[in-house]
Amino acid sequence: MIQHSYLLKRFSLPLFILTGFISGCNDDDDNSQTNSHVTPQPYQFVEGTIEQMQNSIKTGGITCHQVVQGYIDRINAYDKQGPTLNSVITISETALNEADKLDAYFKQNGKLIGPMHCVTVLPKDNIDTFDMPTSAGSKALMYSQPLQDAYVIKKIRDAGGIIIGKANLDEFAFGFQGNGTHPRGGQVKNAYDLSKGPGGSSSGTGASISASFAQVGIGTDTGGSVRVPSSVEGLFGLRPSLRLVSQSGIIPLAPFQDTAGPMCRAIQDCAILMDQMIGYDSSPFANQRASFDINAPAVNGSIAYQTMTNTPTSYLTGLNKDALKGAHIGVVRALFDASNSTETQLVNNTIDNAIAQLKAAGATVDDVTIEDLNAIMTNYRSVSAFEFKTSLTKYLQSWSNIQDHHYLSYDEVLASGEARSNFNAYNIDLSAESVKAEYKKNTEERPNFVRTRLNNALDNKTLDGVSKGAAYDVLLYPTIQGLPSVLGGSPTTGTNNRLSPFSGFPAMNLPAGMVTTASNLPRVPVGMEILGREFAEPTLFKIAYAWQQYAQPRQAPINTPELKKAN
Repeated sequence: MIQHSYLLKRFSLPLFILTGFISGCNDDDDNSQTNSHVTPQPYQFVEGTIEQMQNSIKTGGITCHQVVQGYIDRINAYDKQGPTLNSVITISETALNEADKLDAYFKQNGKLIGPMHCVTVLPKDNIDTFDMPTSAGSKALMYSQPLQDAYVIKKIRDAGGIIIGKANLDEFAFGFQGNGTHPRGGQVKNAYDLSKGPGGSSSGTGASISASFAQVGIGTDTGGSVRVPSSVEGLFGLRPSLRLVSQSGIIPLAPFQDTAGPMCRAIQDCAILMDQMIGYDSSPFANQRASFDINAPAVNGSIAYQTMTNTPTSYLTGLNKDALKGAHIGVVRALFDASNSTETQLVNNTIDNAIAQLKAAGATVDDVTIEDLNAIMTNYRSVSAFEFKTSLTKYLQSWSNIQDHHYLSYDEVLASGEARSNFNAYNIDLSAESVKAEYKKNTEERPNFVRTRLNNALDNKTLDGVSKGAAYDVLLYPTIQGLPSVLGGSPTTGTNNRLSPFSGFPAMNLPAGMVTTASNLPRVPVGMEILGREFAEPTLFKIAYAWQQYAQPRQAPINTPELKKAN
């Protein structure tokens, strides 16, 4: 029996209304209960997939109420006691009621309500939910209660998903250490080695999904914050192409680089989640410009959005276990750390072993050069220092504080003293000529410089347009150059994480293997990143799925096993 003293704080707010679910009902026969005499399929929470859960519901093996309760039980058993991962800030007060409504719908109609029927989702706590506060992992915003869901959250709910809670993070998404100032947050632990860090800033999402506290999670990535925790927690984590996913209702760090992305144990679950995260949003906060130019106008409607992004009907449609046969992958050797440290050798050897497996599965893998790579990494920088102060203020002023009394500006948060000292690092004079020049360099010069060179590398051409051979489907390199850090520290990330945010191209972490620095220490994951052309997410999903099916690279952490069923 879990004692109430261990339960996370819950918030009593109006129940989510199921009307949106019903209006978006999916009539696909695959959602139907086809045979009343089928054998009930059990559902295992550890490493359970969406397909397995929904098959169990359709065959009478489990109810949605039991699914949600099972994940809440796991959070209560492992997050604030036992291993104390500290990965979840809030559990939804209404999740079980939403599950009951879905059970009633299934009982009455004999089919699932939509593609995310009963899918439990843990978004990072910088993504707005109308029924739970959105704190950014900070004491300063612990009672900040937006009035509406973020665009991506609303779409998930409309498809039948259940937001089971909110995940911990580095305060305001600063850094890779995995800690914040929220009283129910604190230092997140690595699910594999409790003495190690989880990466960040989507630290809670990474640890909680790896520990099977929900089926899927959502992180945000400004400069690596989906991919770094995915690497050290053994997850598939996608940083989508910029402008593909609406940023409306997400606390900004650097809007020119920010995006939300799925984090999952199984790549097909990321595909299902990503189907609901994309789409045209007319909100001024969507950041869906008609071109990559920072001064470009917003895309003009859903047809123009579809023309620009060429998104598929579903990211599931291209998944094929044999997709590595004939795939052409370019390995960026310059992004492998050349030092002789134990960590570096373990990372490099693991990815070299993965490359050998990719070849064995039928892929052609060659070394590739990104021209002016050193200039990309040293001449340019993230724009978060230039954009955070003003963009946070705009976000905080996007709804009234009459009810929740939240701070209305960066300056008010700073004056409160409730944020960490590094919050003050963003209090810069944006009118200074040197600041304006640096910002212009990184928003107007950087995109063309980086995008041109990445496209040439993918096309296997010189800067003069001369072909060097067949084009590559993706580029591959280590996601980070080290292993999980000591608890409270930042892993040795290197600068590999910059290519995607500097270009707007999509990048995905793939679990590459497991390593240990000593025989008496836990094994921890190593990740490899694949980067593709703008809006080429289908290619990334295709290669990731074939890799998953061939190599089966993910292993579940031993610290959060299946809970024993009560007698």
